[in-house]
Amino acid sequence: MTVNGRRQAALMFALLSASGSALAEVKPDSEASPPIVEEQGQKEGVSPPVQMVRTLQLMQDQIALGSTEAHTGQRGLLTILDSRFMAMEPDVWMDRKNIHAAIALTLSGGKPQILRKLLEMGDPALPLEHRTLVEGALAYVEGREEEAKGKLMAVDLRSLPPMLGAQIALVQSALLVRSDVKKSSDLLDFVRLQAPGTLLEEGALRRQVFVASQMGEMTKFLALTADYLRRYRHSVYAGNFRQRLAAALTRIDFGKDPALFANVVKVLEDLELEPRLDLYLLAARSSVDQGFTESARMLADKARDLSEGDVVRSTRAKLYRAAALIVRPESIGSAVADLKSIDKSLLPERDATILATALSIAGQIRQPPAGDTVGPRNAAGPITAQADAAAPKTATAEQAPEQPAALSKARNILSRIDKLIKNQASTVQ
Repeated sequence: MTVNGRRQAALMFALLSASGSALAEVKPDSEASPPIVEEQGQKEGVSPPVQMVRTLQLMQDQIALGSTEAHTGQRGLLTILDSRFMAMEPDVWMDRKNIHAAIALTLSGGKPQILRKLLEMGDPALPLEHRTLVEGALAYVEGREEEAKGKLMAVDLRSLPPMLGAQIALVQSALLVRSDVKKSSDLLDFVRLQAPGTLLEEGALRRQVFVASQMGEMTKFLALTADYLRRYRHSVYAGNFRQRLAAALTRIDFGKDPALFANVVKVLEDLELEPRLDLYLLAARSSVDQGFTESARMLADKARDLSEGDVVRSTRAKLYRAAALIVRPESIGSAVADLKSIDKSLLPERDATILATALSIAGQIRQPPAGDTVGPRNAAGPITAQADAAAPKTATAEQAPEQPAALSKARNILSRIDKLIKNQASTVQ
């Protein structure tokens, strides 16, 4: 663990060792973080399970606001809590609030051993109503989705403490996202209403943006994106959000809906310049692969506008724009000229490969079909004006039927870029 991690864990340990009255002086925003701390009859000097979990949740809420120290120290605190929970006497678990705390700890990143311990206790320590919840939570964290569904989907969320209800709703949403996307989105709404200002809300909002995109609800997609960027753009997980947002944007053909693109631009204005520019660049690269050439052009143009003074990013924007436009007969000449003018040394390796691929595609598009009387051409255009002048005036008409086939071939070759983009995305994540 790093120095910061040890320092943060030590601070949390001190809080956990404090008396209940001392910890009660820590007053979170009542609107943003509904308190669930309650006094339990524990040994002097040892915080009750509910109080310990609340301390963890307070720390995690700081992660949602961008605290890297809290993120680093979280693992140390979880280790402390795992150890303390396992060391507690059996009579502690006779209180249902403590059972709820154990479930909350496990769903917050703690080890599942405490849930196995509770299941071994049996009745009367663990009544059936609690056993089902414990079994469902354990199945979920261990990856047994079907069992988790069977145990958790019938849980009455409103019968649980607010924060635990939000955690279980987040789990239910994840379990349903592939089979019932509408219900999954409704559950994320519940999480956001139940736990505002917390890491739970940040996670629910981050997920719901992409659920809305998957459902094609563009108005909600934009509203949720704006909400996230306004409130959680500094979250430790915001980088992951931007990567997934770029992927969502590449599934939209802005060429068919310029007004939607204008709305996206407006929403993204809440982002700082550098991450906003990187988002446009990543989306432009991916749009080329999707065959949304107009989207790629629009995104690359926006990136170019924002990259003034940044030679590397400006060059990348120029590359993606030209790579999109080489499949258009009316723009292939200027696109090839732009590609040839790019200083390859300014590009990262993955983009240098795209440059080489784009030039190769352009050469194949412009290669004349068999029997063409115009004569050989290079990738930049006609070798001589005389060759063009000597060509029969009917040559253009005769070649017209070949054009769609050439464009189709070019788009197929463009799919090679897909692997590069996916490799880039997996590297970032």
